[in-house]
Amino acid sequence: MKKNNTSMTKITVFLIFLIVLVVGYYSYLSGKSRTEQQEAIMSEVDTALSRDLTNNYPATPKEVIRYYNDLIKCFYNEDCTTEELQELGRKSLQLFDEELRANNEEDTYLTRLQGEVKNYKDNKRKITSVSLASSTNVDYYTADGYSFARIACGYGMTENGKKSSTMLVYLLRRDENRKWRIYGWETADQLNDSLEQQENN
Repeated sequence: MKKNNTSMTKITVFLIFLIVLVVGYYSYLSGKSRTEQQEAIMSEVDTALSRDLTNNYPATPKEVIRYYNDLIKCFYNEDCTTEELQELGRKSLQLFDEELRANNEEDTYLTRLQGEVKNYKDNKRKITSVSLASSTNVDYYTADGYSFARIACGYGMTENGKKSSTMLVYLLRRDENRKWRIYGWETADQLNDSLEQQENN
């Protein structure tokens, strides 16, 4: 009888140990899964910030605007810290042509960006989709001794649950290092109006 109790105790202890082991392993996996989810949420910002524009600058107008869109989505869709937002803003300035940068002094630009992002979030706006024209739809031309490229990009947005869309046309200019820089942009409607005015003059 005593021997039977001893073996019963050993079995009970072993089962308790096994249950603790299984529960502990499950908790470990659950915690790891939550950590991975948190890292995935931050990865958009981390990915955008990790790009080294000195050694890995986008090679084509389309790639420049694609990366700029990655930055925009981080500005307006992600919960960035002030420091992250400023770093993202500095990345976007590196994509700008020298003339556009001259009109956007860094401190002023970053302050304005913070205000725009706050306004965006206060109004519950979000970019839901980005549709960049294909590489074959880039309009290349030369003017005043510079190479230019024009590319359209559509944006789907929501604001307080209401959907809207807009189309921007980006103008890029190739610099002396043969890198495409954002020279400016306007809505497709503004571009059409200015083209009509030029034709009428």
